[in-house]
Amino acid sequence: MAQQQVGESDDDRLPKGEIFEVLRNQRRRYVLQYLKQDGRPVELGDLAQQIAAWEYDTTPAEVTSAQRKRVYTTLQQTHLPKMDSAGILEFDADDRVIRPTDRTRDISVYLEIVPGHEFAWRELYLSLGAVSSALVAALWLDIYPLTLLSDLTWAAIIAVTVTVTAAVHVYYERNMRLGHGQQPPELSYTGDE
Repeated sequence: MAQQQVGESDDDRLPKGEIFEVLRNQRRRYVLQYLKQDGRPVELGDLAQQIAAWEYDTTPAEVTSAQRKRVYTTLQQTHLPKMDSAGILEFDADDRVIRPTDRTRDISVYLEIVPGHEFAWRELYLSLGAVSSALVAALWLDIYPLTLLSDLTWAAIIAVTVTVTAAVHVYYERNMRLGHGQQPPELSYTGDE
């Protein structure tokens, strides 16, 4: 059972289905990325400028007014009101200011790894476990040429392999967290799609 935050009642928590519905849109994930970078209120114009830069793979200074306007309009009319009504952020439509809420920070747990770019870590660990088990069985049966190294050497090789793999996994996950870098993880990913 998920832990409840201090002062948060069951009525205050956003259902997972609603979270995923709100955040299934890339532009809304970009909004969270931007808010998490500074953690302070932002103006709609600045937000639209940066999101347009990410979407059009350019710098904020090179975004055209048409590109900015397209993003600005959909943020103002659709995305920000939807996120505001879910309590993920506060959108003051009159002042055109977006403020993060406690949920802005908490919601990112659902987006730690960007879907579609996740490395198959489960399969890697399963493979490491299978290879390690086979190696232990072969050592137990004294199968040549594995007997050329001591059991302690093989144990060290297995331990180092698992430790290095886990360290790479931790490093990879930290770089894929929403709000971690200057751009959303979807844009930072350099693997083949």
